[in-house]
Amino acid sequence: MERIPGFMASAYDKAASMAIGSYYSVVADEIISAIDSGIILDLGTGPGYLPVEIVKRAPAIRVVGIDLTPRLIKIARENSAQAHVADRVDFEVMSAVKLRFENETFDMVFSSGMLHALRSPDKVSQVMRECYRVLKPGGEAWIYDPARIHSGIEIRSWKSLLTLRERLLFKFFTFYQWFNPPHYYHHPEFVKIIAATDFSFRRIEEKNGEIKIKLRKGPPASSP
Repeated sequence: MERIPGFMASAYDKAASMAIGSYYSVVADEIISAIDSGIILDLGTGPGYLPVEIVKRAPAIRVVGIDLTPRLIKIARENSAQAHVADRVDFEVMSAVKLRFENETFDMVFSSGMLHALRSPDKVSQVMRECYRVLKPGGEAWIYDPARIHSGIEIRSWKSLLTLRERLLFKFFTFYQWFNPPHYYHHPEFVKIIAATDFSFRRIEEKNGEIKIKLRKGPPASSP
């Protein structure tokens, strides 16, 4: 399963909303320290809290968020409307493996906690190629995985927000994942995948169990 199933969307949204201050706000600050204008693509946007936090801080930035789960995209649109930033964010149902965007569309591509859902290294490689394709020359791709979102979520408090139906579905989902776990890529695997890309700058950081990959697409060939 390479996406949050629709029946888990509302429960996932409740969890993610608890990490706005501890995770999404922190990451938004990191992003706007590197870019203060332009258009950003958020892969695996979920309920859209990161795009919302980015545009709150940087009026000259527009964010497009994509996700495979239609229900999460619906929630993301609702969340952006409630935050009064719907005019500066767009959300679409789309696969990061095959992006429906023109070449050199984005100034930055970001992904937080999505890659481990892709069990095939070939798919991860395809995502990296797509990131390169849709980035403008000089643009950067930042990939965080697995995201430290859970560090800001108090599980007992989260479960208290769930309806009986959500609790039962969560148990079913946990049982499913027990037999079909996601694949958490380690540093050597990422090194191998990234080495095969055309990105001119490559950096991998690993801290507290989270890997941060920062890549840059080289300048145009005509540039000095």
